[in-house]
Amino acid sequence: MSLVDSVTKAFVPIHREGWPFIAIALVATVVIGWFVDPLFWIGLILTGWVCYFFRDPARVTPVDDNLIVSPADGVVSHVGPVMPPAELELGSEPMLRVSIFMNVFNCHVNRAPMGGKVTRVAYRAGKFLNAELDKASEHNERNGLVIERGEVRIGVVQIAGLVARRIVCFVREGESIGAGERFGLIRFGSRLDVYFPEGTVPRVALGQTMIAGETVLANLSENGGKAQPLTRVS
Repeated sequence: MSLVDSVTKAFVPIHREGWPFIAIALVATVVIGWFVDPLFWIGLILTGWVCYFFRDPARVTPVDDNLIVSPADGVVSHVGPVMPPAELELGSEPMLRVSIFMNVFNCHVNRAPMGGKVTRVAYRAGKFLNAELDKASEHNERNGLVIERGEVRIGVVQIAGLVARRIVCFVREGESIGAGERFGLIRFGSRLDVYFPEGTVPRVALGQTMIAGETVLANLSENGGKAQPLTRVS
């Protein structure tokens, strides 16, 4: 391996969504720094942070169709039964929800918790409350997906936060996606909620740190020995 290859692999890739923001920060740094020298170094630090925010590291997803992996980097802020968002049409009964809060220093590229077909994509406008608050699931701007594989369906919801003002989703209804594949991104602090089939036993606890595409949230084979289907709503 050459020295150039070694140096190249040492740098984490940056997601394409971040390049416009990096360019703006860099230009602003040069222009402002031209007139006020100390501000150049401050701007350079901020530009470096923008690069860091939009990093998109490679992840290794466990190879097991029964495993549900974390869709986001961050910390588990909620584990328990709640009503799923009505727009996902996942039923009228409470479901197990695991919420992952992402601060401004976490990687914000979102990954599919399981492989399957995207049967629903539903965006809903809303407020921009602190994403760490439980009521953010109901009141904040959000974008939800339903992923289906066989008789199993799960919901995953991107929720904007206090600073976040842009939810990006890369997939559409009818597309297939693999576990751990990138499906979206939220800019500058936010949250991801995952809704599980009835009877699912979580493998995570409050305060646990998640790694998108790698940390296992649940094993559907532990659900009575098989993955239980969700009740469809007509």
